[in-house]
Amino acid sequence: MTGRFKATLCLFTTAAVAVPAAMVYAGTAESAESTAGEQSAFRDAIQFGFSGEAIQGGVMIGDAPAGTRSLSFDGEPVSFDEDGKFIIAFNRDAGQAANVIATLDNGQTVRKFINIAPRKWKIEHVSINRRATTRSAAFMARRGPELAQINAARSVKSDSKGWRQTFIWPAKGRISGQFGSQRIYNGDPGSYHSGIDIAAPTGTYYVAPADGVVTLAASSPFTLEGNLLMIDHGMGLNSAFLHSSEILVEEGQEVKRGEPIGRIGSTGSATGPHLHWSMKWNKARIDPILLTGPMD
Repeated sequence: MTGRFKATLCLFTTAAVAVPAAMVYAGTAESAESTAGEQSAFRDAIQFGFSGEAIQGGVMIGDAPAGTRSLSFDGEPVSFDEDGKFIIAFNRDAGQAANVIATLDNGQTVRKFINIAPRKWKIEHVSINRRATTRSAAFMARRGPELAQINAARSVKSDSKGWRQTFIWPAKGRISGQFGSQRIYNGDPGSYHSGIDIAAPTGTYYVAPADGVVTLAASSPFTLEGNLLMIDHGMGLNSAFLHSSEILVEEGQEVKRGEPIGRIGSTGSATGPHLHWSMKWNKARIDPILLTGPMD
């Protein structure tokens, strides 16, 4: 029994040695490459992907890790599409950093820290005191319901996919007001400009910068915004168009990128005909030019 066992072991050992070395090494290399590839693919699958600028007033489109169950951005929940796409944005006065956290189906969390680049805003220092404004009772009586309508419009969450598109300029003309610009009155900061102003003659058509759903089409001029039009682009991203001479669409209507939606005017608090275009993602005010690029 012992001799037969030794002989059998010897045969097996000899057979192993007889295998060509090239075959052994080739198989090992292929296995190593396959394993490394699988590990690399796994690492890629559990990472975030982003496009866009991490900058004050900017917007980023993200890809959630595979198997993501929920997302949060600085502690606030973030919705994402079926393919894992989502959007985040940085307020005009955003701090230096933010973080995105994905919770996976297996309970694991994936965290991404984002460094936010500061902007050099157009700041004008003037050696006068800011003019005190006293609002009349009549003004305040009108303003309350107007603000309620604006807030209600911003709370609408449509299924629009406009947020995934490349945005276009709603109108062409001279840029007469920049997003984020601000006056400082003897050290006392005034409100910054919340959008971008495009000067053009009264009656000039403006178009939808991306697909969306009309959430507010003022039936009469608001005290400050004039004839106000608001559009939801989905995922918390919305546009507001102020001072229109005419609004061409109705609340609840779906609009397509490039479709005429209104005419430029000077209704409300405006010194001349222009389109004030402002954008928000949830509570963050963002710079439209970072979605469109410079005007041609």
